[in-house]
Amino acid sequence: MFKCALVCTDFDDSLQRLITFVPDLVQSGLDKVVFFHNVSLTTDREIPKVDDDAIAQAKQQLAVASEAALSDGKSVVIDVRSGRVIDNIPKAAQYHNADVLLLGSPTRSLLTEKLFGSTTTGIANQLDIPLLILRPQLVATYREQELSLRCQTLLTHLLVPYDGSNSAKYLVSQIKAAAQTADQPKQCTLCWIIDDCIRMELRESQDTVQAQLDEVKADLQTVGIEVFTEIRQGDPQSEILKSAEVNDISAIAICSGKSKGILQWSVPSFTSALLRSSWHPVIHFPRATN
Repeated sequence: MFKCALVCTDFDDSLQRLITFVPDLVQSGLDKVVFFHNVSLTTDREIPKVDDDAIAQAKQQLAVASEAALSDGKSVVIDVRSGRVIDNIPKAAQYHNADVLLLGSPTRSLLTEKLFGSTTTGIANQLDIPLLILRPQLVATYREQELSLRCQTLLTHLLVPYDGSNSAKYLVSQIKAAAQTADQPKQCTLCWIIDDCIRMELRESQDTVQAQLDEVKADLQTVGIEVFTEIRQGDPQSEILKSAEVNDISAIAICSGKSKGILQWSVPSFTSALLRSSWHPVIHFPRATN
């Protein structure tokens, strides 16, 4: 599905554990894995200064990744930069031609979520590539065998919330385009939630919904994806999370519906609520500029 992943870690998000699982990440379909860490500038008498010691320590900590035995055409790169993380991540992504960005999502407090949201929004507004957001708590608790398997199957089976909207159609088109360049995802589950909050007379019938799902299913099958469909009724956020629990998925795929960039985390919405509550990895596809 993707060929080059930029794995961004601050060493507190547990994503640094992935340095020992490079062959497994490559097995998921990647040709290149870049481990990125940002070192903030220090201030000496209010003059910004590069912290050379911190840079050297970060490179040493990530160096294990370079020891991975990879087949021809596969590579791993260590990239440590100094400065503002909101500037350096987009620069690194563009330099390495990354087509997906891996980030951790903090849940320690509302303050850290707001700070993370602000940084993520700033980064996403500069990039037009998907963001794969992982729960650090899960990455930290996986045993090595579990994490190895997780890396191998990172995007094997996507759960796709679908409601016939333009955003949903765009999301499907992005998944289809990605599948045409790689052998991922192998499976997709299209899940349509009939929202209880919508008045009965405005809801589409199950037959109409199923007909639309069957059309999308047929389209995705043309690129070799095995597709399952599901119709649920209730609260969209809760039902998607329930669907994720029972359908053996790898990640939930979403698109915020904005013209560009990731959602504003401070704005209540289905997408932001899902990002905050899902323990499954969430891959966010940005909308192209209108």
